[in-house]
Amino acid sequence: MPTINMLSSAEKVKGQGVLSAYIEQVNLVKKGLINYDVKINKFKFSDIMHYHTIDLKFFLSIPFAKMLGTTVAYVHFVPETVDNSLNLPSFAKAVFYKYIIWFYKSVDHLVVVNPYFIDILKDYGIPENKITYIPNFVSDDNFYKYDESKRLSLKDKFGISKDKFVVLGVGQVQTRKGIYDFIETAKKQPDVQFVWAGGFSFGAITDGYAELKKVVENPPDNVKFLGIIDRSEMNDLYNIADIMFLPSFSELFPMSVLEALSLKIPVLLRDLDIYKNILFNYYLKGSSVDDFSNIIEKSKSDSYFYSKWCKQSELCHKFYSKDYILNKWKNFYSEVYYEKFKLKSRSKLNAKQNI
Repeated sequence: MPTINMLSSAEKVKGQGVLSAYIEQVNLVKKGLINYDVKINKFKFSDIMHYHTIDLKFFLSIPFAKMLGTTVAYVHFVPETVDNSLNLPSFAKAVFYKYIIWFYKSVDHLVVVNPYFIDILKDYGIPENKITYIPNFVSDDNFYKYDESKRLSLKDKFGISKDKFVVLGVGQVQTRKGIYDFIETAKKQPDVQFVWAGGFSFGAITDGYAELKKVVENPPDNVKFLGIIDRSEMNDLYNIADIMFLPSFSELFPMSVLEALSLKIPVLLRDLDIYKNILFNYYLKGSSVDDFSNIIEKSKSDSYFYSKWCKQSELCHKFYSKDYILNKWKNFYSEVYYEKFKLKSRSKLNAKQNI
């Protein structure tokens, strides 16, 4: 039975999408791919070494892993997305960015969660034939809608009036997440409750940390910053939300969007090219604070409009079904395993012929 070794240190940093993506992908594969022996963070070489994070210790293992099997790296970020997330000294930034691409170039195969990033990786000199697109996944076992009475009781838990229309933002508190536009939109909608789940996962090196900290500690009256919420509690938050609002300036494929879609609530995002090939026309979009404010107001006041976008979210959720994503992983692992198996068999045959 082929073995897959899932390698990750994402659990060391709470409140980041990489951790959520890792948990969901591993659970999906462990339960769904019965023809594989899936190991987690074992210091043992396997037929497929799947690197979910780019730790130096993982990087050093790649040459040995390639001798015994095939190597796969998950692309959760590229230098462009890191640049807008962390405030690093110029020298450290240059070294780290080179290391990211060096890691990606060193493995046999890359998996991107958004096809938009295939061209970006190609620009770094990575051949397209080693890149595969497989979207993120969220299980209905973890994210689903409660009955109305439970949803109302949860508003009490979070100190929110039962009659309030709730707008939820999810993610690390970073400049690129559009926190300032989130705040400005809230100011235009004083009767709406805005809630942000997430904090400073990377502490003081977070881009814009000092200014953002002031905002988080002194928000408008209708805004709550809850800090980092354990993933086991996130479904409660989605259940009190009427709409999810993420005004990020750059993303790959936010897990929070998939989580919100699981509850069939409308999703409002900034109008970015990266969403077009993954969310199609299933989401609300705007380009300014006025756009965001007008869409939220219409969602609150126009029941037909709101119902329409709840249905759009449901359709998008169905598109990213468990069977659809699992089949992509099944095909991918099968292809990379047998490709390596053929190469090893050919190598052994050539060796015998040369004796």
